[in-house]
Amino acid sequence: MIHPLGRQTTILGTVLCTLALISEMATGAGRSATAAEIVDRVVASVDNIAISRSDVEKQYHLELFLNGRSPEEVPDSGLEGVRDRLINQLLIEQEAEAEAVNLPDFSIKAEKAWEEVRSKYTSDETFQAALEKLGMNRQEILDQLRTQEQTLNLIDERLRPAAWVDLSEIESYYNETFIPQYGRRRASRPPPLEEVESQIREILVQKKINDLLPDWMAELRTGRRVRIHSF
Repeated sequence: MIHPLGRQTTILGTVLCTLALISEMATGAGRSATAAEIVDRVVASVDNIAISRSDVEKQYHLELFLNGRSPEEVPDSGLEGVRDRLINQLLIEQEAEAEAVNLPDFSIKAEKAWEEVRSKYTSDETFQAALEKLGMNRQEILDQLRTQEQTLNLIDERLRPAAWVDLSEIESYYNETFIPQYGRRRASRPPPLEEVESQIREILVQKKINDLLPDWMAELRTGRRVRIHSF
């Protein structure tokens, strides 16, 4: 592994990578934005599916847990980003359903992601304490991790064809980014371009997917009835 390349995180990792509670909102709760039985404040809706404040708070706690932090009190402000991520997850979920996309089962990747989450905690005791505070069990979290992997796969399939990278871009990254980073971290000579070309290509593809994703999200919103409400 060439360390200066780092681990690339797609926008999903920060915008959607973050896991939505889609199945709970769409099936477990089975509620619409106008349903009389809703007692929680509705802060957004996509077509007839409501996102409540408690959905956002639950997602906020889940994101903390997945990043190696114990769930804490929900702040009075700053939840808008979490709400937007839930909206994006719903949009992608509905797009997959509309196109009858047959999503692969990512159970193995979900298990691997679970172990990665565990490794972020200093001990098994702190991990178990955070898990208990979160109020979700292992299977519920695995379900969310599997949904995340499916969403990543759908985004990749949709946007990768438009994220073409040519050799000149790879060479520029190698000379302007990779070599300086390598020199700051290691005393040895950097590997030749041929040895890291495929890794650099993937980094640049992911960056282009990141750049394309907001436009795709905006396009999906135009085809759905998305409403935003105050907290």
